Amino acid sequence: MHDNHEPGGPGPLGREPDNLQLVHLLRAVTVDFGLRQAEFAARNGMHPTDVRALICLLDADRAAEPATAGLLGARLGLNSAGTTAVIDRLERLGHVARIRDDRDRRRILLRVEPGAIRLGREFFGPLIDGVLRVLDSFDPAERDTVRRFLTATHAVFASEPRP
Repeated sequence: MHDNHEPGGPGPLGREPDNLQLVHLLRAVTVDFGLRQAEFAARNGMHPTDVRALICLLDADRAAEPATAGLLGARLGLNSAGTTAVIDRLERLGHVARIRDDRDRRRILLRVEPGAIRLGREFFGPLIDGVLRVLDSFDPAERDTVRRFLTATHAVFASEPRP
């Protein structure tokens, strides 16, 4: 892919502006992470969207948000039929369960099953441990800077309309 952010093209990495280098490094990390997600999906008989769905559901759980089909569809950018197909596949594989909401019996919540969590930890655990070791080498102020950057970058992507 050719980026044309500067007149005449970007040139070698060392000659790019510092901020553009950081954007390219972030892109490289996201590409590598996406490749690992695809590998995990293939090894476990899933579609890459299924893995993104599991991540969305785990994120909702961490944020104490009710994990509904509507929330999942909105986060994945899927219509109702596409969302149902993902949930059905994950349920058939034993990775997700549909459960009735205790507070509103009409509402169905989605829960990631322990076996799926275990599969994810087995595959992604060493990568996460490596990232944690990197972060441990940063002082609290550096981690705050990284957090601020990633949070602000996430907000940019979340606020931009999808093509």
